[in-house]
Amino acid sequence: MAQICKTCSKQNPPEAFYCMACGRPLVPAQKLPDINRVVITGIGAITPLGLTLEESWESLLSGKSGADLTTRVPNINKYTCNFSCQVKGFDPQEYMDPKDARRMTEASQYAVAAARMAYEDAALGMTEIDASRSGVVIGTAAGGSIAETERAMRNLLADKKISPILFNSIWPNMAGFAVARAFGFTGYNVTIVTACASGTQALVTAADAIRQGYTDLILAGGTEAFNGEIVMAGYSSMRVLSQRRDEPQKACRPFDKDRDGLVPGEGSAMLVLESLAHAKARNAHLYAEILGYNVSSDARHETEPTPETQAQTMRRALASAGLAPEDIDYINPHATSTPLGDVIETQAIKLAFGERAYQIPVSATKSMTGHMIGAAGAFEASVCALSIRDGRIHPTINYETPDPECDLDYVPNRPRQIPVKVALSNSFGFGGQNASIVLGQITST
Repeated sequence: MAQICKTCSKQNPPEAFYCMACGRPLVPAQKLPDINRVVITGIGAITPLGLTLEESWESLLSGKSGADLTTRVPNINKYTCNFSCQVKGFDPQEYMDPKDARRMTEASQYAVAAARMAYEDAALGMTEIDASRSGVVIGTAAGGSIAETERAMRNLLADKKISPILFNSIWPNMAGFAVARAFGFTGYNVTIVTACASGTQALVTAADAIRQGYTDLILAGGTEAFNGEIVMAGYSSMRVLSQRRDEPQKACRPFDKDRDGLVPGEGSAMLVLESLAHAKARNAHLYAEILGYNVSSDARHETEPTPETQAQTMRRALASAGLAPEDIDYINPHATSTPLGDVIETQAIKLAFGERAYQIPVSATKSMTGHMIGAAGAFEASVCALSIRDGRIHPTINYETPDPECDLDYVPNRPRQIPVKVALSNSFGFGGQNASIVLGQITST
């Protein structure tokens, strides 16, 4: 009997694994051949909560906020948003040659550091891999270009010389180059620039490349650095109140009735993705499997999304994984703490999941990390993998006053210990960029 594709409705031969028309999987991801199944075998992270993945994870579980007064931006007290979630104590020389570090933006430095930790976590140095079939996919909104350009303009206006290195360091793709050079990966290399959806879409792009056989292994994730006055001015314009200036740790409060805008964050999360066949051949440790995903566009407004399109993105991510709403145990939402965005995402989750939406824990990582923009989705997918590994869900902190329009289970203020077999992570970016990704326990290996 012919197989009907759930994405494009075209008929396919009964023995097909992928739709011949649109290329989407025709069977659940866990029934694909091992060469087409994509697993996570290593994770590294530099975040406002810690300089390692496990330190950041423990901070999340303990409800620790990464927000504080901003220290690295000139004239910060002129702005409504004088607080942020900064990376603290980072020394690039611990991860790379000082000369190389000087030629990179902070975003590239974060990416190389997180990638090195992911590489070591996956024990890639303990086995021989084909560098020509190993790649890099990184998502970023600006790659440090805004802050570095601002610094250059300050020098220019002060009649100081601008470094000739600047021109080659500020392009968004330079983080991908730096990571590839650090490990000698000469295969597939792509940079994704879709604002807040960049990190998640980088994982989606990498998973597709592995499924399609372009490569065996990819270091994929996101990175961002925000230390510029222009960036902080932009964040200030997105906040509607200023009473949190003296309470920075309470500034980000997703889904709370008194939420008043997002808080800037920065850092990087990098994941080692590889085909299950490749991972099994080298006896790799397995965190989780990427079961499905979807990417879409609101095509409507820069910062006012539509719940219908977000819901469509989640539904199609589930369909690509061969799953139903009942299969999802946890949702890591975009949840930026904006008055409009959190309501719309709540509506979208209810549209996508129906009554099941009220039974699924939904906890906001950004309540503690702030909005890491291009790095956010990659780190939040990492959080989903750790929730699957440990059977623990971190809380949404600063949740004090319920909002009648945000009426789901947001895991308020305390972590929760429950089995998590399948998790969904959302990233909804400026410009109407949407990406949802589904991670699950690895079975039948």
